[in-house]
Amino acid sequence: MPKEKKIRTVDVARTLALPVLDALDLVLWDVRFEKEGTGWYLRYFIDKPGGVNIQDCEAFSRAVDKLLDEADPIEQSYTLEVSSPGIERALTRPEHFALYLGQPIHIRLIRPRDGVRDLTGTLIERSEDGKISIETESGLQEVPKAEIAGVKIIAHIDTGGKP
Repeated sequence: MPKEKKIRTVDVARTLALPVLDALDLVLWDVRFEKEGTGWYLRYFIDKPGGVNIQDCEAFSRAVDKLLDEADPIEQSYTLEVSSPGIERALTRPEHFALYLGQPIHIRLIRPRDGVRDLTGTLIERSEDGKISIETESGLQEVPKAEIAGVKIIAHIDTGGKP
């Protein structure tokens, strides 16, 4: 008899959130279910054109909390958190990388490569197997998914010449 594939908590949380996101004209950037210390956290990162505000986070949180309580898909107790992905947001899904092609990114490696653990440059490509191509000052670097601890965009903030 084939082994049943376990449904991941983040996939259930993502599916439950879809109607709420649609109703509030929001986009789901990411969902994470993480243990920190002795506690578990279900984190939704939401967005919309022009960015989200505290009212967007509150409206989404109230609505999705009701759905999570009704469905009760998570066995252990957890804390629900809702926020913006931030200006220097983490790139985790294929669509994130597609959105930021040609933009400056920062890659943190799991272990240093030639004494370097952080790479900064322009995102050239993310292959289907997760390998990232980045143009750095020292040339094109290709980084396999297995070597990557995290990737985030590098925001350029126009301060109008002010420090």
